[in-house]
Amino acid sequence: MGEPAGIGGEVTLGAWRAAAHEHLAPFFAIDDADRLTSLSAKLGLAVPVARIEAPEAAAAMFPSALPVLHRPLPRAIAPGHPDRSAAPLVIGSIQEAVELARAGRAGAVVTNPINKKALYDSGFAFPGHTEFLAALTGDVRVAMMLASPLLRVVLVSVHVALKDAIAGLNTDEIVATGTLAAQSLARDFGIARPRLAVAGLNPHAGEEGSMGEEDARIVAPAVALLRAAGIDALGPLPPDTMFHAEARQGYDAALCMYHDQGLIPLKTLDFAGGVNVTLGLPFVRTSPDHGTAFDIAGTGKASPASLIAALKLAGEIAARRA
Repeated sequence: MGEPAGIGGEVTLGAWRAAAHEHLAPFFAIDDADRLTSLSAKLGLAVPVARIEAPEAAAAMFPSALPVLHRPLPRAIAPGHPDRSAAPLVIGSIQEAVELARAGRAGAVVTNPINKKALYDSGFAFPGHTEFLAALTGDVRVAMMLASPLLRVVLVSVHVALKDAIAGLNTDEIVATGTLAAQSLARDFGIARPRLAVAGLNPHAGEEGSMGEEDARIVAPAVALLRAAGIDALGPLPPDTMFHAEARQGYDAALCMYHDQGLIPLKTLDFAGGVNVTLGLPFVRTSPDHGTAFDIAGTGKASPASLIAALKLAGEIAARRA
């Protein structure tokens, strides 16, 4: 479902409309079926919405209608105007999706964007999807990857303030995240010997200590430990020269020290094609790499491209795991 006041509903409708052309595997929504029907009519999308009682009914229904496990909202939500009354249903839809995936009744979980502020106001105790999904599966170690055909980035720290990301950076976290990234590239992306480019924290990767000592003291030892474990890791590299086209040919994923170090180049290169992948979960989870876009919600301007990319990648990873 995602945030019902955002663009999640309309990109879901758009993805179903494009399913045959994009060769998408059948999917179903956990959402308010009446909301999606109303939204389809308002936007002139002519998407038939069909309620299903169980995920197993989705495949047969999918060619003729968008299958929906109907979970009614407590009241109508206006596009662009988040309402905290929807928070329990938003959270519950994530929990239900995880339960279905873990039970083998769904091949993957693809989440639409949430509005963190609305959830926080209702007592949600997690910084975002990634941390919540980890908690739902017993606090397994996870990492966030943003993937597109042009670039993959994996983040050592995610939803924390920059000053806290720097203060909390340590060799063990870099090694653990790099190891998980290499394992996931092999299992989920079919890369036999993954190559990691490890970004330095400081400009010019510290310039031999003249621009910060963290790269020599924290990042370089992590790269050495990754290499000692048999992982093809290179770095720490100057972050400003890692992401041009020629440099990207030399690695399969960039290991980035903090959120914006990875997301700025990814979104600049391929905003519509970027997919959020949670590494380390016992099930497949992807998400569009964009937010709720309240400013255009309900207008029909939202592109389903990122959701389509997330659905495609989820299907590819699920097939490899199978």
